[in-house]
Amino acid sequence: MRWLNCVIRLPEGAFKAKLFFRLARMSHIVETNTMRRRHFLAATAGFVSAAAALPGAEVVKDHPLASFDCEMEAFMSARKIPGGALAVAKDDRLVYARAYGLADVEKQTPVAAVSLFRIASISKPFTAVAVLQLIEQGRLSLDARVVELLPHKAIMPPGNQQDARWKQITVRHCLQHTGGWDRDKSFDPMFRSKLIATATGTGVPASADAIIRFMLGQPLDFDPGTRYAYSNFGYCLLGRIIERVTGRSYEEHLRKAVLTPCGIKSMRLGRTQAAYRAEREVHYYTPDNATGDNIFPGGAAKVPWPYGGFHLEAMDAHGGWLASAVDLMRFAVALRDPDKSPLLKADTWKQLHSPPPAPVARNEDGALRETFYVCGWQARPVGGNTPRGANYWHSGSLPGTHTLLVRRWDGLSWAVLFNQRQDLRELPDGAIDPALHRAAGAVKEWPKEDLFPSFA
Repeated sequence: MRWLNCVIRLPEGAFKAKLFFRLARMSHIVETNTMRRRHFLAATAGFVSAAAALPGAEVVKDHPLASFDCEMEAFMSARKIPGGALAVAKDDRLVYARAYGLADVEKQTPVAAVSLFRIASISKPFTAVAVLQLIEQGRLSLDARVVELLPHKAIMPPGNQQDARWKQITVRHCLQHTGGWDRDKSFDPMFRSKLIATATGTGVPASADAIIRFMLGQPLDFDPGTRYAYSNFGYCLLGRIIERVTGRSYEEHLRKAVLTPCGIKSMRLGRTQAAYRAEREVHYYTPDNATGDNIFPGGAAKVPWPYGGFHLEAMDAHGGWLASAVDLMRFAVALRDPDKSPLLKADTWKQLHSPPPAPVARNEDGALRETFYVCGWQARPVGGNTPRGANYWHSGSLPGTHTLLVRRWDGLSWAVLFNQRQDLRELPDGAIDPALHRAAGAVKEWPKEDLFPSFA
């Protein structure tokens, strides 16, 4: 075992005393069935060298990107997160790929750099690119009306008429979360599987098509295009529009049009139930082993939240993909330079990153807000008022899953994936974002080698 001295500062208030750790950099993990998860993580610092998993690879004692390990270990140790993965790219090169802790606590299986995680809402940027490709090809329009693109018939409550504003909703509205649905004012239909299955007279759990038919009969929460409100359902609609326009399943089309041009081979849509976990997919945990009502028939009434408390299959276009951290870096790199992107032409790339039309994302004086949502990404201009001069990111969150994908204006990108979500006010999951920016700021020299070929 080789050691790298590293000071880790845990979040204020996490512990009464300040704790300092040395980070264990290991060329392998010694598996044990006798150690508890927290003792195992404390003893090994939950670290697996992704590079060391490759034939002939050696662990560098003082890696220039060790600051990322420090921040990852601090974040995971404070929250007792079983496992995580990190990948970092500089310009077009993968410069770091690391795995931490356990993919499966019971089996003491370590996470690997190629482990698959549910990426939750990081699925949205993939869907957005596929939609913009169809617009680029002239097969779809940003201003196309959603109700004219889909064959679904509304399930109307007795005595009600369809909200006339449904006819105003466009593809652009769905991409930019301005379609008229506000889950804080009403509800998120993607998590109402039993209710919708009953209302539509279909089997449980409710399919994406059943959810759409149900929602066509529900009133909107605001006029389309007038404000932003994050909507999983809007991206569910986009998935069905992709299928309608292309004649392919959503997964098949994304694989051919988006994943293959990026060189991504391992991504796939996830399955809800543990029995159908994909090869190399991690196990998901909740801090308190929370259970929920099982939405699948024929099983136990209560199940672990990640494995039956919601219907992942219906979430495909907005939250259903599995990916490794390295997969996400291939996608990020493919979007870095509009003049070299294998996914979009330069004009379409600009459209993908353009702010929504006013009045959305504007202050009272008409100026753009500090942050806003474009087509599948959160945006923050930092290096000038152009699409190239902004940071773009998307997080993902489901019970058992917390993820983050960042594309910075200066050519840096990173992805971080965890197999446990916290929901703790004193230790928020969102703290990983500033932590990794700090880590990047501490790097004095970026590696020149490219690790992508190692993961071909």
